[in-house]
Amino acid sequence: MASKSKILFIGGTGYIGKFTVEASVKAGHPTFVLVRESTISGPSKSQLLDHFKNLGVNLVIGDVLNHESLVKAIKQVDVVISTVGHTLLADQVKIIAAIKEAGNVKRFFPSEFGNDVDRVEGAVEPTKSTYDVKAKIRRAVEAEGIPYTYVESYCFDGYFLPNLLQPEATAPPRDKVVIFGDGNPKAVFNKEDDIGTYTIKAVDDPRTLNKNFYIQPPGNIYSFNDLVSLWERKIGKTLEKEYVSEEQLLKNIQEAAPTLRLKAFRILT
Repeated sequence: MASKSKILFIGGTGYIGKFTVEASVKAGHPTFVLVRESTISGPSKSQLLDHFKNLGVNLVIGDVLNHESLVKAIKQVDVVISTVGHTLLADQVKIIAAIKEAGNVKRFFPSEFGNDVDRVEGAVEPTKSTYDVKAKIRRAVEAEGIPYTYVESYCFDGYFLPNLLQPEATAPPRDKVVIFGDGNPKAVFNKEDDIGTYTIKAVDDPRTLNKNFYIQPPGNIYSFNDLVSLWERKIGKTLEKEYVSEEQLLKNIQEAAPTLRLKAFRILT
């Protein structure tokens, strides 16, 4: 039986990264996580790093912005999975350069974990800029001839469902729900640990080589109205519904503070 690929995670202590790191270990892959020295010595990630160590994760000191440390880390593995956040998306060109120099990587997963940026139409800011960066990273990967898999995991359950997509709310509504548009378009909602599991299953699967990998189980596809109906059945109550048109929503976003605009566009995308 072939041995499991050794996997390096860049951004492994981030939101979706930690789920994917754990899935890698559970699947029996030798698992490495790139961490900055400041992260090792700081308190903010200490509990998570201790958890990783207890799982048997190999912590490798390095930084996306330090080419030598990147190359050194990449030479230890077979597969590189990037789960960096939006502020480091453009810096993945440095990962690409390090992979090219190392010369040993059989698969690269750039940080995607959303919609297929090559198929999205009509995106507006601030999401459009993020999609543009992800598309540029894809083209750079392909131009360098690096084997890849692009993971499309759509909506994170843990981000969207705890407040039923209500902006600024910390819990699902009990009396009134705001619905964007007519509430009928469908979306895919995936649990984060399932996203991690499916991503790791793709690592050694030849069917996903140089392909887009769409995580869209039929049972995870719901409209906004579907979600509201499920919640109403659970609480045994019909909610008052306020519908916000697309035009009004776009106007609200443009008038909102930058942090609110980002949250609102995550609902749209």
